[in-house]
Amino acid sequence: MDHVARIQAEWQVERPDVDTGPQGVIGRLHRIANHLTGELNLVYAKFGLTEGEFDVLAALRRAGTPYERAPGEIALHTMVTTGAVTKRVDRLERAGLVERRRSDADGRGRVVRLTPAGRRLFDRAFTAHMANERRLLEALTPDEAAQLQHLLTTWLAVLEPPAG
Repeated sequence: MDHVARIQAEWQVERPDVDTGPQGVIGRLHRIANHLTGELNLVYAKFGLTEGEFDVLAALRRAGTPYERAPGEIALHTMVTTGAVTKRVDRLERAGLVERRRSDADGRGRVVRLTPAGRRLFDRAFTAHMANERRLLEALTPDEAAQLQHLLTTWLAVLEPPAG
């Protein structure tokens, strides 16, 4: 009996009138997410990065050459506020992984660009990150992983409808 099942059993005694079935899914997803976050953070730390810094570098790397985005774009691509982006960019800039410059399109605006050192570090970190994710999925067969991906995609589309 896992942790969630024990909690459900206790609730069955204390509140048999309440269906705790959803807790079997939500509780396990929550616990899995916590475990996954810890495992992912271990890899980021090997490269001197936090999860948020990794996300900023990933957003810049995915932008393609010249690997730059405006801070507002980074916020959209990382799902955090521009204030959080600023703090992350400050740290990455101090580390020499990104640089800020004036926008060519709008002299008042700023863009953040991945430096060559930032690209090299990120590419190594991303390769390790994907190997780690593969390792974390080894508990599932390829068919189970595909089925889980489909189910989660369906559910996420309801909770977070795709942008128009």
